[in-house]
Amino acid sequence: MLTEADRVIANEFQRRLAAVVPVLDLRVFGSRARGEAAPDSDLDVFIEVEKLTPELRRRIDELAWEVGFELDCIISTIVATREQLEDGPMGASPLVLNIEREGVRP
Repeated sequence: MLTEADRVIANEFQRRLAAVVPVLDLRVFGSRARGEAAPDSDLDVFIEVEKLTPELRRRIDELAWEVGFELDCIISTIVATREQLEDGPMGASPLVLNIEREGVRP
């Protein structure tokens, strides 16, 4: 259960990401999604994209830092491509399975 503040942060991050890359899926997971976050907990965000290059990964990290800095929250990201999720071992990862269960779309 996201707080309104968490939703604002996630939506702003998603808005800025959309200007850089088509986002296929974005979910907040972890303690903030469960409503168990401490005041200093990070905002864990899963992002699915069609293609991922090292340059794009760096840009996503920069956006996470920028939004987090502006809104006083550390944003931690997990980024995967559709191919990695459908055909690679990442699709069977316990972390990804947990994100599918508990992840919240802002």
